[in-house]
Amino acid sequence: MNPHYQNLIQRLEEISHLSGVMSTLGWDQEVMMPPGAADVRAKQIAALAGVIHERMTDPGLGDCLNELAVIGSADFAAAEQCNIREALRSYELEAKVPKRLVQELAELSSRGHGIWVAARQENKFADFAPVLQRFLHLRKEWAQYVLPDLDPYDANIDLFERGTTMSMIAPVFERLKAELIPLIQAIQNHADQPDTSFLQGRFALNKQEALARRISRDIGFDFEKGRMDVSVHPFCGGSHPTDVRITTRYSERNFIESLYAVIHETGHALYEQGRPYELGDLPVSESLTMGIHESQSLFWERMIAQSKPFCQHYFATIRAAFPENLQHVSADSFYRAINICKPDFIRVEADEVTYPLHVILRYEIERGLFDGSIPVDDLPLIWNELMRKYLGIDPPDDAHGVLQDSHWSSGAFGYFPSYTLGALYACQFYRTLLNEQPDTEQNVMKGNFVPVKNWLNEKIHRQGRLYTPQQLVERVTGEPLSSDYFIDYLKDKYRDIYQLA
Repeated sequence: MNPHYQNLIQRLEEISHLSGVMSTLGWDQEVMMPPGAADVRAKQIAALAGVIHERMTDPGLGDCLNELAVIGSADFAAAEQCNIREALRSYELEAKVPKRLVQELAELSSRGHGIWVAARQENKFADFAPVLQRFLHLRKEWAQYVLPDLDPYDANIDLFERGTTMSMIAPVFERLKAELIPLIQAIQNHADQPDTSFLQGRFALNKQEALARRISRDIGFDFEKGRMDVSVHPFCGGSHPTDVRITTRYSERNFIESLYAVIHETGHALYEQGRPYELGDLPVSESLTMGIHESQSLFWERMIAQSKPFCQHYFATIRAAFPENLQHVSADSFYRAINICKPDFIRVEADEVTYPLHVILRYEIERGLFDGSIPVDDLPLIWNELMRKYLGIDPPDDAHGVLQDSHWSSGAFGYFPSYTLGALYACQFYRTLLNEQPDTEQNVMKGNFVPVKNWLNEKIHRQGRLYTPQQLVERVTGEPLSSDYFIDYLKDKYRDIYQLA
């Protein structure tokens, strides 16, 4: 092995291991840490962020990358070229950011989470507003250091969905608004609405947890290399493909929310567990972008678990868990009920038709926050105005409105578009799967998820970062990303459910 490349690998693996420790600290903060430890945890995270930043900006790493650049890529295999390319990009970005800014962002993220949780509980956006204002200042400053030629918001989007800008997102979102708002209105005005009364009541938490664990295991989550816990906001974390951690939240009155949150996070987890870590704890084995990651969670949650074959397979099991609630319900009625389209306040509880409008609202607000057209203090008012405009509902308080998401408490601006881009990816991937494996729906009806999981492992998970998102989509589907599949999927499915003309 080339000595300069060997030096690079050693450095990159150390950074990966330190980042894994950071991820575990973050998981612990949201799941198990006592509230009184918030201040010291913020200091611990800030200190570790400083150490990681030093490793990532070490002049020795820069010298190593310069030596490899002189050699050129022809002498290296594709995976090695990927490691060099990704390391160079990361180094160039990190080296431009002062350690002081890195540490302040890390500490504010840790403190901000606790402040957000308290503000959400008290329904008081004003308590969180100073954190948001400070994050905006820091993220704009960060953008000027790392990508000064881009609009600051584009620079933040690029962090999650590389190569994607507002100019690319805006026309897609405008088309979605034009197509989905009339569809939602037609559904709401239709006389035939699915019965959802049996989804209300009391559902024992221990039975919910047992059901969630069973289905997560059935579709492929390896509990020997992962775990499931409870948090305020469902997420997938962990430090390595052999240590993947998913969370959900349970409510006695709504078992669908927790069950499908688990399926969603299991989709993320299957991506993490399916990564090619035998290539080392290196960039080539990492997941691609947040949009691609989200496509995997939505693939399982929507394309598979909200499908009629899935409901037909699991309905007897679900009814056995909650016989008092579902004893007089059919699998078809259950399918229609869980796919009801009804505007709601909470994004993570939104159906797949209204969900993109939740994302578009957040995208438009973030864009306004960055260009100065939306003052932070006016955010609750503007949020509620857009909810009325797009979904026809008015949030009753900040907890059901501007404070419902945790993303801004960590300064994750530019993240939200990835959710809807992920939905577009998922539909296009699923259409390709059906073309290549026409018996997919029959397999799902039988509870045989192995062919689906293997297809995703081979086509997406094991590709790591060898390709850009655009290249990956074309390699998998044979064409660039298109919103047509997503729009056609929603129209066909919901016209059938609601018997629309």
